[in-house]
Amino acid sequence: MALYIPEDVIETVRNASDILEIVSEGVQLKKSGQHFMGLCPFHSEKTPSFSVNPSRGIFHCFGCGVGGNVFSFIMKRDGISFPESVRTLAVKYGISIPEKEMSPSARREESEREALYAVNKEAMGYFKSVLFKSDQGKIARDYLKERGMTAAIAEEFNLGYVPDGWDHLSRYLSGRKIPRPLAEKSGLIVSKNGERFYDRFRNRIIFPICDMSQRVIGFGGRVLDQSLPKYLNSPETPVYNKSRSLYGLSRTRQALRETETVHIVEGYFDLLALYMHGIKNVVATLGTALTREHVRMLSRCGVTKFVLVFDSDDAGVHAAARSIPVFQKEYVNADILVLPSPHDPDSYIRTFGPEHFRSESEKALGIVPFLADSAIRKHGLSIEGRLAVINDMKPVLGMVEDSVARSLYIRDLAHKIGVDEKAVLEKVQEHIPETQGPVQDEPRAGRPQVHVQVSRFGDMERQIVAMMLQYPQMIEECRNHGVVEYFEDPCFKSIGRMIMEYRGDMNTMASILTTRALDEETRRTISALAIGDIPYLYKNCVNLLHQYITSRKKMDNSLSQRIRLAEERNDQELLIRLIHEKNMLSKTMKNNGLSQKKILNSGIGGGKSI
Repeated sequence: MALYIPEDVIETVRNASDILEIVSEGVQLKKSGQHFMGLCPFHSEKTPSFSVNPSRGIFHCFGCGVGGNVFSFIMKRDGISFPESVRTLAVKYGISIPEKEMSPSARREESEREALYAVNKEAMGYFKSVLFKSDQGKIARDYLKERGMTAAIAEEFNLGYVPDGWDHLSRYLSGRKIPRPLAEKSGLIVSKNGERFYDRFRNRIIFPICDMSQRVIGFGGRVLDQSLPKYLNSPETPVYNKSRSLYGLSRTRQALRETETVHIVEGYFDLLALYMHGIKNVVATLGTALTREHVRMLSRCGVTKFVLVFDSDDAGVHAAARSIPVFQKEYVNADILVLPSPHDPDSYIRTFGPEHFRSESEKALGIVPFLADSAIRKHGLSIEGRLAVINDMKPVLGMVEDSVARSLYIRDLAHKIGVDEKAVLEKVQEHIPETQGPVQDEPRAGRPQVHVQVSRFGDMERQIVAMMLQYPQMIEECRNHGVVEYFEDPCFKSIGRMIMEYRGDMNTMASILTTRALDEETRRTISALAIGDIPYLYKNCVNLLHQYITSRKKMDNSLSQRIRLAEERNDQELLIRLIHEKNMLSKTMKNNGLSQKKILNSGIGGGKSI
């Protein structure tokens, strides 16, 4: 059931939540004055532009414009709705949320994801019970024992088993009153012509896949024999996306943060074996190629060294070549570790132990050097072999977007195979796209931006709003003189009015206003203006107001002069437009109950510094 969350409960959750603690779960932050800075988890960058201000309870990235409070961060990080972000934090900080029903349509829309989480959790319980407690699970328990898996590791990762048969889980979920359409939407049940329902997973070891909040989002299953397909994963659902999910990450992220290194493997058992032998900085892909989102997720956990672990040279070559653009777009390098045949990570660590594995990991080559060495081993250094090596490496080197890095790789390859560097360069240039230049951040055109000023006084209006957000003692001064109502920029005027109406704790004003904002642009603008340091003393702030109102007076005088000139020239069209503009300005001042003279003589410009 989707819930309506009362405003006072939202505030309780927000007050209890430590934004620094929440952000630090996935972003390495360093103190910088009042703020904490780090690499933005939501876009690619080399220089930290992501800022958190714990005293104001807000964050903002000056690179991509994303910002807001702790709820905004959770929503963006986990791809969830506002109510879900509140509930996530409420659970973390032990706050209960009273239940109030929403309208039927809103309930259906909001509750679908929660219902799928519940179905997956129910299914995990069933699979686990069959493995550990039933006679049918003995064959799976024996299989796990043969694979070197302990009961402790199976328990920690909530492994399960489903016996052979068409509808074991289907009947169990029906007995738990779970509607079949919902079970089907979870990917656990498959229907034929909408009539016959059967289990997706049959006679398989089951591996629950969890998100960063330890919620079950999907499953993987492995057969106990040589049947095909060997592995089967849940289809994508509203809660499960393979390109944004990594097996084991919810349990290994602390080790990733501590070591700043990740070993990326391909199989569930590979991960479990490494983890069980003390190599806990490991994740596994889920039947899909590594994606940029995967790299970003790992970077948010503090990873700076990526090691791709493969169990055969051919697999390593193909996967390494595919991953070049993925890693270079995220400004990170990766190493390739290919274990000696016939070993995979699981068998290797059980045979040689963790110290040998760590030693091999330390010796892992970068992607391009690895591919070069692989090509040389494959073709040799005969004349024909060297030509074949260059032919293999042309597209690889062409994918390297950084021209300096490409040049260094070409020089290294030329030295290894004994060919003139210029000759190698000529061949590689055939594969360099004409438009390719230095590596850049993602195009800004695709990013939501912070508000762009649309008025002549936009810079000053922006400064006044920032001043009120960061120096709340100026709010009363602005309120007394009705300054916000003179604003021309609609976004700054809207935020200014929100500030004027605010009567709560000034220390948390920015965080609360981002919650109350009705659109993303306003939220981003509030966070941007509230988080930047402005080097103003009190007298500077007051002088800013004085300067702004003086500018408006000059504008009025300029309008009067332009009106006179238009009259002299008998330019009726221009005259009508200017008179309308002057009437609008006069109306604004009249509505404030102030004259410009009164404003200018009201004492603005004085005050003491604080």
